[in-house]
Amino acid sequence: MSDKRPRRTFAVISHPDAGKSTLTEALALHARVINQAGAVHGKDDRKATVSDWMDMEKARGISITSAALQFVYRDHVINLVDTPGHSDFSEDTYRVLSAVDSAVMLVDAGKGLEPQTLKLFRVCALRGIPVITVINKWDRPGLSPLALMDEIEQQIKLRPTPLTWPVGEAGDFRGVLDRRTGEFVKYTRTAGGAERAPERRMTSDEVEDVDADVWANATDESELLSLDGADHDQKRFLAGETTPVMFASALQNFGVAQLLELLLELAPGPSATAGVDGTVRQVDDAFSAFVFKVQSGMNSAHRDRLAYARVVSGTFERGMVVTHASTGRPFTTKYAQSVFGRTTSSAEHAEPGDIIGFVNAQALRVGDTVYDGDPIDYPPVPSFAPEHFMTATAADIGRYKQFRRGIEQLDQEGVVQVLRSDLRGDQSPVLAAVGPLQFEVVEERMKNEFSSPIRLSRLDYQVARRTDAEGARALAGTRGLEVLQRTDGTYMALFTDKWRANKVARDNPDVLLEELPAGDV
Repeated sequence: MSDKRPRRTFAVISHPDAGKSTLTEALALHARVINQAGAVHGKDDRKATVSDWMDMEKARGISITSAALQFVYRDHVINLVDTPGHSDFSEDTYRVLSAVDSAVMLVDAGKGLEPQTLKLFRVCALRGIPVITVINKWDRPGLSPLALMDEIEQQIKLRPTPLTWPVGEAGDFRGVLDRRTGEFVKYTRTAGGAERAPERRMTSDEVEDVDADVWANATDESELLSLDGADHDQKRFLAGETTPVMFASALQNFGVAQLLELLLELAPGPSATAGVDGTVRQVDDAFSAFVFKVQSGMNSAHRDRLAYARVVSGTFERGMVVTHASTGRPFTTKYAQSVFGRTTSSAEHAEPGDIIGFVNAQALRVGDTVYDGDPIDYPPVPSFAPEHFMTATAADIGRYKQFRRGIEQLDQEGVVQVLRSDLRGDQSPVLAAVGPLQFEVVEERMKNEFSSPIRLSRLDYQVARRTDAEGARALAGTRGLEVLQRTDGTYMALFTDKWRANKVARDNPDVLLEELPAGDV
């Protein structure tokens, strides 16, 4: 029997080191789906975060691949999608944002809005995704709360409407003022922040003398916010005009419970979605879903490949036969999985908003749609313009079969874009990336997962433009550029710099040379 409880599907996004993986872990802890929280930069005896499972993630303390966590909190089913924090993996982050209904944006209290934070806010705005802002690390010295509010409004043009306000300055976090009830929520530290932080709610009259001064300051500032019109308005939030704000310390588990409650109360649930032809699929219509991520190497015991799909409409039943929109062929779903970080279990049912994984579904690619009933094809997820290029060759020619299989798998996952030409052949494909850290992931995974170490050689190209077959023929032999073909059939002209690309475009006005979407949107 299907589970009709309300869904909340959201992503946690931030600049690197703002505490994203730590918050993900703390949310899971408060929902009681794990017993003890790990921290990326925690002590040696603390577990690694459940969302960061790759060896490189554990070694570097950053999220490299997105991870999905599903759990129940109160009467809701929560689908939390963790995203890569590093800008080199902005393509993966963009894919995740195509699969969620809202986003929780972490801002470091000591650093304010950082470059990747600004980029991610713009992506959310482009996609019409409502954003809840969490000012994190309030247990450490940082900026003043009013200064942070000004920065948010000036730089991202969203009106901040704080729902909680800190009691105690940054570095002296006593708790928060719940601006909607007027209560003081006082926190108590736990050892290393690994356990749920106890909290006590009290009225203004119950505030103890030791907190009287900081409480008075918090109430004064909250009144100023109200006079300035900075109170929450649900319609404006859903319209993308405002962002509710909370203050927290994910590492200490302060403010995490309030965030969960806020997601249940304010964040939107699944809604109707339009296909590429304008056809709208209502939530209660027949089943449909789209693939936003492909991942392998999650189970070291055997070769696996998981296609993450967001359920858009209808009820999914394990074993149902659906249609693969891009091929028109039937697709069997008997190996569907529910995902919790690296752990999977059989998915018998799923509802709109849920994330399910199709195991070893070789036909599925990022952006593909599967459906039951009337045809629907959801818009594809765009590939960003690569700015870094390297040729890849097998370090051991005797392992060429493994080399080809590995490159093909990483291409399908979108770890890098793979470009080929008749001149270069399959033995030396060109790998194209938004950021250079993607090449390190390729090297690591080719060596450890596919047992085929590779050699990478840097190419001097920095600019890519989309062209077509006619353009490829017209540009053949032109100095300072090379035309290759991406696996999806797209022809790409590579140039050493923008000046060269613009000159070739001026000299060949009839040749298609189209700019690709940029990673910084």
